[in-house]
Amino acid sequence: MNDYPLIADHGLVGDLQTAALVTSDGTVDWWCTPRFDSPSLFASLLDSDRGGRCRLAADPGGHQATVRQLYLPDTPILVTRVMAPEGVGEVIDFMEPISSPAPAARHRLVRVARVVRGALPFELLCRPRFDYGRAPHTLDPLDDGSFVFHGPDTDLHVQATPPVVLLADGSDVTARFTLRAGESAAVVLTSETGEPGARSGLPGGLPPTVVGVTAAFDACRDFWLHWLRSCRYKGRWHEMVVRSAITLKLLTYAPTGAPIAAATMGLPEQIGGERNWDYRYTWVRDASLSVRALIDLGFTTEANAFRRWMRERLEAGGTASGEPLQIMYRVDGEPHLTEEVLEHLEGYQRSAPVRAGNAAADQIQLDIYGEAAYAMAQSDDMGGIRGWRVFAGLIDWLCDHWDRPDEGIWETRGGRQNFTYSRLMTWVAFDRAIRLATAHARPSDLPRWLEARDAVFRQITERGWSEERGAFVQHYDTDVLDASLLLMPRVGFLSPTDPDWLSTLDAMTGELVSDSLVYRYDPAASPDGLRGSEGTFSLCSFLYVEALARSGRVHQARYAFDKMLTYANHVGLFAEEIGPSGEQLGNFPQAFTHLALVAAALALDEELDRAERSGA
Repeated sequence: MNDYPLIADHGLVGDLQTAALVTSDGTVDWWCTPRFDSPSLFASLLDSDRGGRCRLAADPGGHQATVRQLYLPDTPILVTRVMAPEGVGEVIDFMEPISSPAPAARHRLVRVARVVRGALPFELLCRPRFDYGRAPHTLDPLDDGSFVFHGPDTDLHVQATPPVVLLADGSDVTARFTLRAGESAAVVLTSETGEPGARSGLPGGLPPTVVGVTAAFDACRDFWLHWLRSCRYKGRWHEMVVRSAITLKLLTYAPTGAPIAAATMGLPEQIGGERNWDYRYTWVRDASLSVRALIDLGFTTEANAFRRWMRERLEAGGTASGEPLQIMYRVDGEPHLTEEVLEHLEGYQRSAPVRAGNAAADQIQLDIYGEAAYAMAQSDDMGGIRGWRVFAGLIDWLCDHWDRPDEGIWETRGGRQNFTYSRLMTWVAFDRAIRLATAHARPSDLPRWLEARDAVFRQITERGWSEERGAFVQHYDTDVLDASLLLMPRVGFLSPTDPDWLSTLDAMTGELVSDSLVYRYDPAASPDGLRGSEGTFSLCSFLYVEALARSGRVHQARYAFDKMLTYANHVGLFAEEIGPSGEQLGNFPQAFTHLALVAAALALDEELDRAERSGA
């Protein structure tokens, strides 16, 4: 188990179509290409022996070295610094952004080693293992000193600048070289995907040069600095909000505008447990709730791109679930996400099974209709007359189908229930549709929509409320609390100072909150069909901060927010969960967590400013 880094011991680099994780010891242990949801080239994060890796690191011999990892400010360019008695060196990792609307067959990861003081030896090991380590490959040397790994669907071209001399080591590539102060060298990994006869055989093109690598670095830096000019955030947590915005952008598939939930699959919610899911897909819920935050930050292009993607899903139909929408899709809108267990992989720290694909795609989760409507209502652009007809047709359908049990927001595999959060979001769907139809004079069955909205409201307040707990509960047949209901005030179902809401918030504070960290619910009290336990959900912890701030508990909210920020990793990234000892658990980095961080910061800034103006 010691062969596995901490989940938090990673930085993320990407090109807007795929992404790679890099540890603080210079190892790329996760990279899927040509898309986020493609099979892996490097996956030692999920099996240290079979998964494959690429390590480029200083090797100061027996001397003790200090290692620090950071991002170049306002970019996703990752810098890993090594400080040893004989010298100080860096490995700089970046991927050139591909903002083209077309999916790219080629993707390039650039790794630059340099020394700023003294002299340091470096080691390279490039050990790809194609298709999650299932597929064989061949290795061909080229006349220019580079090598090409040939897999069944993908080639990987490894090139280097002097003084690096690449050598074959069985089916892998290695190198050892020494740099002195002021010297640098680059290792460039270029993947190319396609049928064997359609691949160029030379994905990386001409040998890289120092001038060419420097130009690529400058272009990458300038792209991100230019992109951030759109950011309107001027609040108290600028560095963390900007890092979250960059992370959300990195996790968005540029050709379609669809954001994925996380860069990884199979990372456990409990070490040794079975809650290991594939998050490399687009959840309607997560992405829809991101639209408001993106608009508030000034990133309207990204918000509108997702809204277009959402309209296309509504128009396309053909879901795996048979419903008008399903809870998740591939980034290109493909609805079929067949789940398989990769039994040959031992899993992160032997946390099996490792799953690729996601069987939850065909679950019934009624909340997605509210989240889709919430996203569509953030702009006057409904996609023209056709777009409105499709949307209105969805609301008409929902009038007949909202009152059903479902699997709920947490995708439990323990049977369907009448989940309160699902009902809440169907109320949102009707409410936002009514607002849009009224504001824009669109044809609609308003009396029917109003009747459905009010029926949902009455049902939630009568059946979703527990007099014994003095709180809204997870579903109609339980007294268990659920942190998803922290969204009640944000969506306008209740005022953040409504007595029933404040009572619910107090109940959650007493049962679900541990030192500012929030559990989504208690699996022991509400079995979800899975063995084992889980950590606190960072998403819920940030939703709790937002709810506290909006309810007027501003100082409590700020303290909880500042404490939550201490759980970020060394470069400001969050996984899905926080374990009992403060360790990060689950897939990494998780977009929904960073979205909730941004929303919490925006809410807290607004409420703190209001309190300061009033002298509170």
